[in-house]
Amino acid sequence: MIPLEEKLKRVLLHHTARTVATLVTHAAQNNLSHDAFLARLLDDELASRHDNRVKRLLQEAHFPAIKTIDTFDWSHPASIPKTLVLHMTNLDFVRNKNHLIFVGPGGVGKSHLAIALGFIACQQEYRTLFTTAADMINALVASQSDHSLGKALKRFTAPKLLIIDELGYLPLDKQGRDLFFQVISKRAEAGSMILTTNKAFKDWGEVFLDTAVASAIAERLIEHGELIKVEGGSYRVKKRR
Repeated sequence: MIPLEEKLKRVLLHHTARTVATLVTHAAQNNLSHDAFLARLLDDELASRHDNRVKRLLQEAHFPAIKTIDTFDWSHPASIPKTLVLHMTNLDFVRNKNHLIFVGPGGVGKSHLAIALGFIACQQEYRTLFTTAADMINALVASQSDHSLGKALKRFTAPKLLIIDELGYLPLDKQGRDLFFQVISKRAEAGSMILTTNKAFKDWGEVFLDTAVASAIAERLIEHGELIKVEGGSYRVKKRR
């Protein structure tokens, strides 16, 4: 006769196979009905699967560090639309395939907020990817040399939420801006993006070294996007002081 634990493994209830003995004992001690026992068993299995999936999504997201909304210092920025940012934690913008653009000088917490929203997305089982603008362009440029551009583009266009950090810190040459434009165009209505930048839209010509391309990218983002301005001094400088 096949043991119960083995039967559970065969139907892919691996967590339940490890915990069924404890669940049976708990059910007997608390005089649970069959329905209550089954509900408890399935709830336990589903919770385990959710935890495992979230863990895997967090690894695949490649966050440089875990940041949360709870640990953000709202008192630091001189100006920030707190109510709007907190509203975004419901992730309606992800479900609606809209975009967020955090604009402000370095050190005001743009990256922290972007990662915090990405962390929430992973918790809700949305596939998420974090990258800096420079790293994304470098990866795409490298893929052209071995003819794997299509595969590389899919890496940045497939996730439900793509976070592009530090746009504007380095200007993009023609190859870089063409590749950036491809990513934005493919994702514009296919999935959500969060961008952080230290440049106002009017200055994006300095980033892309082409005002026409800069305008085209900005228009695609604004059409389905929300601009969030964060103002103030650098938090990193504040900590050093």
